[in-house]
Amino acid sequence: MQASTGPRLAARLKLTATTAAVVLAGAALPGTATAQESVRWQVPIAFPSHLVGLSTPVVHLSETLGAISGGNIQLRYYEPGELIPPFEILDAVSEGRYPAGFTWIGYDQGSIPVLPLLSGPPFGMEPPAFMAWHYFGDGDALLQEVYEPYGVKALLCGVIGPEAAGWFAEPLDSLDQIDGLRIRFAGIGGRVMEELGASVTMLPGGELYQAMERGTIDATEFSAPAVDRILGMQEIVQHYVMPGWHQTYTTSHLLVNREMWDDLSDLSRAQIETGCRSATLFGFSESEWENPQALAGFEAEGVNAQTLSPEILAELETVTMQVLDQMAGEDELFARVLESQREWMQVHGNWHDKGYLPRAYYAPKSN
Repeated sequence: MQASTGPRLAARLKLTATTAAVVLAGAALPGTATAQESVRWQVPIAFPSHLVGLSTPVVHLSETLGAISGGNIQLRYYEPGELIPPFEILDAVSEGRYPAGFTWIGYDQGSIPVLPLLSGPPFGMEPPAFMAWHYFGDGDALLQEVYEPYGVKALLCGVIGPEAAGWFAEPLDSLDQIDGLRIRFAGIGGRVMEELGASVTMLPGGELYQAMERGTIDATEFSAPAVDRILGMQEIVQHYVMPGWHQTYTTSHLLVNREMWDDLSDLSRAQIETGCRSATLFGFSESEWENPQALAGFEAEGVNAQTLSPEILAELETVTMQVLDQMAGEDELFARVLESQREWMQVHGNWHDKGYLPRAYYAPKSN
């Protein structure tokens, strides 16, 4: 699938208009800056605000909005559980209890099956391809269609690269080891684990350390190395399985009550959109800086960072495609999003395969 001139032009015009609005706001005289509306939002977040790439973008967003609006937009974020539990953010925003929330939208897959495709699917795109699809392809339009029935405006506000495939008590040498395993797994990857015989549970990040320590679960995945290191999983388990086949990118979104969004001025909306674009770049760059160092730290401390064999990855891909096709057959919107992503992956994959150096050129070279 190749994006038409129309969508590309529309995306460029939108970006230009957004940038122009912010530039004009920044150029306004101090006396006129106060004419902008005052926006004071309480924003519950799904992850602790110090988690690299997952929630640090909301900190950046809050600071950026305060700066570019001259203090007129104040987004005050609240740690998980301070206002509401992490899994209740969509309902709270949809019902207007809070104007906005910052979350991983895949948590709501039980009521909206398509969301894992937009927040981190297995064997999916890498972040650059996803961002291209979101901003210039079908991604953003499909995202808004998903949330329209809930009265919510969704803004991409963070992207990081692949997660690790999880922490296991022993090396994963065969998928037979999954059968009977009690594991915390999110998204569509959890459905794949269930197909392989695992008992899958969904726990927020703050509960994982205790669950692993007490033996409530046998294995867990959560995020990328920089985040997993903060959670301290390496203190309990020594086998870190990679690559993150189950979540090739992870997004964060700012969900905004649609009525409140529509009531904002064009300038305020442009500033919030620009703030989220900036937060997306910030989070991706920060995570790409921190994750390699965290992985090196794990290995220096004796953690076995295992890379799954091509044979196991091929088996996982086979099961994953079966699960995706089954879910597409059950949900029309899921099918449309999956088709759009697969078409773009073919086009972008050809460019990536021929235009970029093979990964072997980035591997450490011996002297």
